[in-house]
Amino acid sequence: MGLLVALALLSGCSPEGREASDADLRVALLTPGSIRDGGWNQGAYEGLLAIRDQLGAEVAHQETHTPQDFESGFRDFAARGYQLVFGHGFEFQDAASKVAEEFPDTVFVTTSGSTIRPNVAPIVFELEQATYVLGYVGARVSRHAHVGAIGGMQIPPVESTFTAFEAGARAARPDVRLATSYLGSWEDVSAAREATLAQIAQGVDVLIHNVDDAAPGFFQAVAESSEVFAFGTNRNQNGRAPDSVLASGTLDIPRALLLVAREVESGQFHARSIRFGLREGVVAIEWNEALQSRIPEPVRAEADALAERIRSGELEVPRAGF
Repeated sequence: MGLLVALALLSGCSPEGREASDADLRVALLTPGSIRDGGWNQGAYEGLLAIRDQLGAEVAHQETHTPQDFESGFRDFAARGYQLVFGHGFEFQDAASKVAEEFPDTVFVTTSGSTIRPNVAPIVFELEQATYVLGYVGARVSRHAHVGAIGGMQIPPVESTFTAFEAGARAARPDVRLATSYLGSWEDVSAAREATLAQIAQGVDVLIHNVDDAAPGFFQAVAESSEVFAFGTNRNQNGRAPDSVLASGTLDIPRALLLVAREVESGQFHARSIRFGLREGVVAIEWNEALQSRIPEPVRAEADALAERIRSGELEVPRAGF
């Protein structure tokens, strides 16, 4: 009997399904990819776990891949009485806006975008604030004044992080060149590796990525290439290629999702563009201390000063228009 009870308790704690039926708050998450990607989607899933653990909420998760999946996922969770449903990405906006009209008592939050309705709001992670600083450092340490960016899908939030990366690089060295490649996929590890190797063959010696599940291919290529440096994104990825990754621009997605869930739980939520950056402590730059000897001390000091200027509002980082 004891074993059966233990198994029942464990199964009831799984965010893939249902939790205790007497929870006051019910929160669901839709992700466009695997929650084991070591980056964007995993961060959102950890946010769902934080909501479960800190607010005692009933939680559920569904992986979705098409606009039809987005819409049916939102509708299903709203129909089942979930008060808050996160769509994790820019691509969820249209589905959230459509389904929100049918379920005015459910709050739909997309983690990117600009669509605002009475019960729809975007979280805007200003990762550009970190990638601007990383672009500055990348240009300063590049031997060839040639930096590169590898993206998954060519969507505005990804383009915006690269816009900021290029702006930071040009602030350091106006003559720097940026190579940009998009895979057309978030999952194609082989394509990420080949695109990264192709840029390196063209003389790129500092690279940044935003490719989610395809990231292992990016890091494999970087690790195989001598005297090439890289930056991680979304999570601390310094350990993915520890001899090459100088730093990561990170997002504390769990903290952001938890803050929004607290608003919904307390009845204080109101629809608006919810922005999180360096100032709020959600965006950060995490350095690979093992490679700090590869960054000249004056460059590190300049990077820290740039980050402080951004944090204080003195410096506004360029963003793509979305």
